[in-house]
Amino acid sequence: MRSSWRLVAAGVTAALVVASCGTSGAGEVAQDPKAPLELWVRTTPGGDGEKGMKKLAAAFEAASGQKVAVTAIFDDFETKLSQRAAQKDLPDLVLNDSSQLGTMVSQGIVREVDLAAIKGSDQLLEPALAAGRAGDGKTYGVPYSAQASALLIRKDWRAKVGLPVPGSWSALAELAKAFTTRDPDGNGKADTAGLAVPGSTKRGYASWYFSNFLWAGGGDFIAAQPDGKYKPTMSTPESVAATTWFRDLACTAKVVQPGAATMDTPPTNETFEAGRAGMYVVGPYLLPRFDAALGKDKYEVVPMPAGPKDATVLAEGGSVYLMAGSANRAGQDAFASFAISAEGQKLGMAGEKAFIVQLPVNKSVDISSVRPDPRWKVYADAYAAHGRYAPSIPNWTAVRQSSADTINALIADCSLNVGEELKKLDGKLGEALTQQGIAAS
Repeated sequence: MRSSWRLVAAGVTAALVVASCGTSGAGEVAQDPKAPLELWVRTTPGGDGEKGMKKLAAAFEAASGQKVAVTAIFDDFETKLSQRAAQKDLPDLVLNDSSQLGTMVSQGIVREVDLAAIKGSDQLLEPALAAGRAGDGKTYGVPYSAQASALLIRKDWRAKVGLPVPGSWSALAELAKAFTTRDPDGNGKADTAGLAVPGSTKRGYASWYFSNFLWAGGGDFIAAQPDGKYKPTMSTPESVAATTWFRDLACTAKVVQPGAATMDTPPTNETFEAGRAGMYVVGPYLLPRFDAALGKDKYEVVPMPAGPKDATVLAEGGSVYLMAGSANRAGQDAFASFAISAEGQKLGMAGEKAFIVQLPVNKSVDISSVRPDPRWKVYADAYAAHGRYAPSIPNWTAVRQSSADTINALIADCSLNVGEELKKLDGKLGEALTQQGIAAS
């Protein structure tokens, strides 16, 4: 799977780089401040995400008079973007994951953001703003939404087994064992697991999920050096220990749901809401779904238990990317300004389902004023105190995918030696860093 991904990535990058030669010089494009804006967002067509984005775009149109056409794309997003780049006809705006910044910058399809032209940029939370900076220190993405991970627990199951909310990894493992072996749903069958894990290699899910444990354990995928370069660190004692502990949940304690190594997020979501697993580490975007499927009284949202190092969790978010070659740069700036304004943030958070802002990035917006549900405050506190973004390297996807392949193999084949596999992974990560020109000597 990794080989096929590399081929696709190489093809997409080549197409974009070639196309961007004619689009990155946005200053050469004749400007029309009234030109309609074309906005692409990575979300399911017809879904709540598209509805939320159209609501935000409509409010922006009403406030500015600027027309915005919203296109929602989920499948083959990068391929379709490359096709438009090849035609030298990129959309004006793309709302995409913050973790895609390095890739999009290296492809030459986004323009640098002039923060002075983005009204309200001085109100952005620093962690979110930092996620919009590339390795060269320049800003290429305007964050509009943030999120972090927390632990969902079947509250009724925990009451049944009589254990407290876990505050450490050992307590988490103990609760997971109880959920697996003590029939917490009371049906008389051995059909429950302690922890739901999306362990698939698809889109690097295994690595994405595991990062919450790796960082809290003091390990890392790669580490920045004083000269700004990076070196692989998956074979360090801390990374090996964290990986071994996580792997043992599946191979020794056997508290992870069956088939985890083949599951991405959709079936893992179903595993939790169907009552086949009692805990799940995930962001706040699934709360409406699980409220409807389980009921708010059946599960609780708590901070991640501290690992050997601390309680670091994965922080993510979405950014507004101002695409190269736009004929309406003023309109691009205006939309980004609206998206991060207090009005835009509150509108983006509004609603039970069709919301596009998970946690606000504008420091003047208190999430509790929009969402009084205290569970959202758990996520906001986790982001503020313990959230960590993936580094803005030219291609973080390559690091995540190689890491996912190894983590997936370790939980799928319990005969593999953790230390040996992580040494091999460091070799692959070293190659990826060298290819990106950021490997430490």
